[in-house]
Amino acid sequence: MVEKLDRLLLGSCSFTAQGWETSFYPPGLKKTAYLGFYGQQFNSVEVDATFYGAPSEKTVTRWYEQTPADFIFACKVPQSITHEACMVDCEDEFLQFVNVMSGLKHKLGPMLFQFPYYNRKAAVGPKEFLDRLRVFLPNLPGELRFALEIRNKDWVGPELLDLLRKNKVALALIDHPWMSRPCDLMRNGDIVTSDFVYVRLLGDRYAIEQLTKTWSKTVVDRNHELTEWSAVVDQLLAREVKVYTYVNNHFAGHSPETLRQFLEMLRRRQQQRVRNRDDLPGPLSGNKKD
Repeated sequence: MVEKLDRLLLGSCSFTAQGWETSFYPPGLKKTAYLGFYGQQFNSVEVDATFYGAPSEKTVTRWYEQTPADFIFACKVPQSITHEACMVDCEDEFLQFVNVMSGLKHKLGPMLFQFPYYNRKAAVGPKEFLDRLRVFLPNLPGELRFALEIRNKDWVGPELLDLLRKNKVALALIDHPWMSRPCDLMRNGDIVTSDFVYVRLLGDRYAIEQLTKTWSKTVVDRNHELTEWSAVVDQLLAREVKVYTYVNNHFAGHSPETLRQFLEMLRRRQQQRVRNRDDLPGPLSGNKKD
């Protein structure tokens, strides 16, 4: 028997994409019914649209009404806060965004601060970034969950991790050509900074868009990387923390198929974990002694 994956929230980065109308959604299904169908396949979604601005209260209510009771929405914090203001003088805008998204009620999951890559010419360097976090993070609503993603791998270190841990903000673990592999991060220290973990399988957007911009099928073999990520998520689930995992079409070409492959890999690992446990001698096996 496979152990329940009740701490795994799994979904795509967005529930619509060019090519899905023929490869994922049933023929003839109206676009207004897409989210409802998606919610029958996966238990979560990362909303990309909020990165470009807060949705209307009417839209949020519709999202809530069209999904199952146990469905979870993760959402990106608007780029006006992460990219333009970079956490300075944006408190009112941020609180307005949080208030709108709170219309999802119990279906509201983590909110993701996705920061850009900062090159050497950027106005914000590693020290300035940490200083801004020290001011901004303590003011986050304590009843909600937040994750933080950066694209500068050298900035991931004890100082950042301790700051996130102090404020119960999860470090987003991402599959991205600019960032360290997850196994390397885990070997260098504890990457769990909250009571949940946030994983994003993004891939190389620029490379895959040389091959396709229609996301109807897998076009890149990422089996090796997917195997690595399934091992990482399996280890994290064993720590009894929730793991929110989202896959982008840019990872391999068609995120629904990648999600199915990932889930199958994870189930096999869970099956092996159960077999290994049952093979242990004596009381540890869970079997009664004769």
